[in-house]
Amino acid sequence: MCIAVFMWETHPLYPFILFLNRDEYHKRPTEPLIWWEGGEILGGRDAQAGGTWLASSRDGRLAFITNFRELQSIPQAKSRGNLPVDFLQSKKKPIEFAEEVVKEADQYNGFNLILVDVRSKSMVYLTNRPEKTGNFVTQVSPGIHVLSNANLDSPWLKAQRLDHNFKEVLTRYGKDELPLKEMVGQLMMDTTKDDSSLLPHIYSPETEYDLSAIYIDTTGPQGRYGTRNQSALTVKSNGEVCFYERYLDKDRWKENTITYQIEMTTK
Repeated sequence: MCIAVFMWETHPLYPFILFLNRDEYHKRPTEPLIWWEGGEILGGRDAQAGGTWLASSRDGRLAFITNFRELQSIPQAKSRGNLPVDFLQSKKKPIEFAEEVVKEADQYNGFNLILVDVRSKSMVYLTNRPEKTGNFVTQVSPGIHVLSNANLDSPWLKAQRLDHNFKEVLTRYGKDELPLKEMVGQLMMDTTKDDSSLLPHIYSPETEYDLSAIYIDTTGPQGRYGTRNQSALTVKSNGEVCFYERYLDKDRWKENTITYQIEMTTK
């Protein structure tokens, strides 16, 4: 489970702004933010399955994924975390890659995937759990969006709370540069939980209550579960990418920031 808030093609200084919490079992091995695949892909990595929840590349493309909250799962499903990696390695346009994945979407457990090409100003939302009247693939419009564990911009209370807080913080900083580390603390550490009667009622009431916070820390039958990685990623109009990560390492929070430059003209 994860939650992300992002702004697309709306801010005067940043074509793209993203804040994301990754929630996972603490026992699952994870590698922190680093360049991999020969220095072409930047992101944290799931050391168990080899994929990622968020990654970017030197050519101005990025992808992030969340799981879809549901009771049923496919025992031998393909790893959802490989989808962002496959996109960044493919060099395909977001819409092209999304349409390919749709052909085998039933081989994955439920997911939401955002694919971005900053240089061509293209962003696509792909899910294999579309709404009854919705599509598997949707072009994402400019503006602020929240992605949790339902369809994009679903009105879950935690998503609405994050959307509201994000807008407030952006107003506070105006057109100035954004202090990512401070904003992670202001936005992504929120432990507010919601009334059980207002929650999605997919899992048990106790589990839904624990998962209703933006920042999660709980313990269940399978061990400690919660927010293990917090990321902030911005792309400036001049092509400067700033990728900040805060992560848990043996119950201690550590952090890292990597910046790099992309060419903003398409070849």
